[in-house]
Amino acid sequence: MTASRPLVVDVDGTLVRGDLLHEAALQFLARHPLEFWRLGLWLTQGKAKLKDALSARVDPGIDSVPLRSEVLAAIDQARADGREIVLASASPERWVSALATRIGGARVMASSGTVNLAGAAKAQALVDTFGEGGFDYVGDAPVDLPVWKAAGHQLVVAHNRSIERLATSHFPDAEIVSRDRPSWRAHLKALRPHQWSKNLLVFLTMVAGHHFDLASVLALLLAFFCFCAAASSAYIINDLLDLPGDRDHPSKRYRPFASGALSPVRGIVMAAVLMLAALGAATTLHVQFLLVLSCYVVLTLGYSLVLKRRLIIDIIVLGGLYTIRVFGGVKALQQDESPWLLMFCLFLFLSLAAVKRCTELVARREAGKTGAAGRGYRVDDLAVLYPLASAAGYGAVLVVALYLSSPDVAELYAHPNRMWLICPMLLYWVSRIIVIASRNELHHDPVIFALTDRISWLCGAIIALIILVSI
Repeated sequence: MTASRPLVVDVDGTLVRGDLLHEAALQFLARHPLEFWRLGLWLTQGKAKLKDALSARVDPGIDSVPLRSEVLAAIDQARADGREIVLASASPERWVSALATRIGGARVMASSGTVNLAGAAKAQALVDTFGEGGFDYVGDAPVDLPVWKAAGHQLVVAHNRSIERLATSHFPDAEIVSRDRPSWRAHLKALRPHQWSKNLLVFLTMVAGHHFDLASVLALLLAFFCFCAAASSAYIINDLLDLPGDRDHPSKRYRPFASGALSPVRGIVMAAVLMLAALGAATTLHVQFLLVLSCYVVLTLGYSLVLKRRLIIDIIVLGGLYTIRVFGGVKALQQDESPWLLMFCLFLFLSLAAVKRCTELVARREAGKTGAAGRGYRVDDLAVLYPLASAAGYGAVLVVALYLSSPDVAELYAHPNRMWLICPMLLYWVSRIIVIASRNELHHDPVIFALTDRISWLCGAIIALIILVSI
């Protein structure tokens, strides 16, 4: 009997490693951030109305959404046995039909503008079509219980132990198709801990101002934690809003949310907890640091929602986000900001932000593509971005030269003339990183590259030695 029954497959969380509704809502927010209120308005009219409205406005990227290999294998086996394949989903018919085409064809039963095909409604529709027990069903959530009860055989995708226990307690003969549970490694990867090295910039004010007392170190360590938590929250939000773009990227497609290792809902919870932790910890430092961190949070959210798609503005904002970290360190120590330090950071990080865009465009060019997905750039813009990166980088060196000509240096260093050796080292480093980017050999964020590159460490060590022999 099983060999003759159709195999009915749920979509969200079962065939698709995620939820099309959640991803579509995030894409709507990414493209129309000022119309977020529409989501609430549509939801008040029912989930069917929300799904219908989103399906008419948003393509969640059906061609690239990650599918569950175990479920695909079950579908292929059923198709080889001559069984009919049915996709029965609470998602809108437009999305489910596109998904059916992607997997090689299937009958489609989906939500309409008035009916949300989930739970009891889905069970009744399947019974009306195939009869009680006339189909096998693959599901993944408690809402599927009515459908499993009406099915001849139950197949389960167990995201967690509670789902597995629930299914097997009701249906002892249920078949566990997949035990796909989020790992701690996926959660850690979503935080992008390697990016925390950027937040070491908060310690720059301690080095530049020679503040090495214990109180300063402890204050900067707390500031470092605040920026790490806030940055991880922002990275998660950015990843959630840029899922189609990440899935179109050769390496970003392996990120936890793009690959489906973590769900968007889990990401939203993680981002909220991290942001609250960052702001809560910041309240224990000076109020000015809290204001700086709040500006960083607002700017990162604005970048994720709007600014990263704006030509040139995105580069300026990226450079500003690096500089804000330095400024945060200044305010954590309750020091007066140095205009020399802030000007240097602004020019240097503007250069590195431009290099980052160049790196992305070079990778796209090597892949035979014309532009950066989700960005306002084309490959032809490299002719402008390289000179921009060079000019900003050399501008940072000019700021250092002007600083070395100021009376401030003579007050801090016994041999200020030796400090001029820093300029050629910076000129070499800036020029080198631009050349490496043009060769498509800069495979990381430029700041991360600088912190992991041996030549960069050597340059830094030489500069530190120059400073030491100048004191």
